Amino acid sequence: MTDSSAPAAPTPASVWIKYAIVGVVGGLLSGAFGVGGGIIMVPLMVMLLGMDQRRASATSLAAIVPTSIVGAAQYAVRGEVDWRTALFAAIGGIIGAWLGSILLRRIPLKILRWLFIALIVVVAVRTALEEPSRSAEHVEFEWWTPLVMILFGIGIGVLSGLFGIGGGIIAVPGLINLFGVGDLLAKGTSLVIMFPTSVSGTISNWRAKLVDLRAGLVIGLVATAASFGGVAFAHWIPAWLSGWLFAALLLFAAWQMAVKAIKAQRQGK
Repeated sequence: MTDSSAPAAPTPASVWIKYAIVGVVGGLLSGAFGVGGGIIMVPLMVMLLGMDQRRASATSLAAIVPTSIVGAAQYAVRGEVDWRTALFAAIGGIIGAWLGSILLRRIPLKILRWLFIALIVVVAVRTALEEPSRSAEHVEFEWWTPLVMILFGIGIGVLSGLFGIGGGIIAVPGLINLFGVGDLLAKGTSLVIMFPTSVSGTISNWRAKLVDLRAGLVIGLVATAASFGGVAFAHWIPAWLSGWLFAALLLFAAWQMAVKAIKAQRQGK
């Protein structure tokens, strides 16, 4: 007997439309801000696709893989990638993403939700207060710089694996504020770092059966196409406006996730 109380399954058309929405938004943000798009894709997957925080983070990380490749290539052809910095940070990112994916499976969902929200708010405030430059200066390397970059990459990777964000929301402000890199160069370098970092975390999440591969593939391909518009937008707007727009998007995402987390707590989830 059919259970009449069970919700009707969404039609295939509605599912594809939701994938497209998540992919377009994620791709535009990836190109415009060098962040992979996961910072908004994760909340959208939770709200539109009904995923829990853990599965949304893992699927978002998979979608970031193709997006980061194309986004990085667009910045690279303009000479806006610090390859030496990206190399050492990526080494750390691969290690960190593996560690973060382990934490993703072990931290309770209610804690994970609020950690994610707190991270978004902190980055939003920092982004709004700091006006980046458009300089093309690369990181100055000393004998100790590779080790610092590897440690920096580990931090990026842990956040990437844990929250499914690709690590760009830490890499971009970190490169700008800690190492004096211009915003466009930081965005291009961040996307290069994100590729191996996202691959590492996705492999670990796939083995743990956390990834919705169909959703990740479709969203990733749509986001890849949309990233071209995002890169063009990044070069068109001034640096200060880029920072404020990014901060506004982050706060909107934090508000949406907070509402969702409060509802889940009331329902005992």
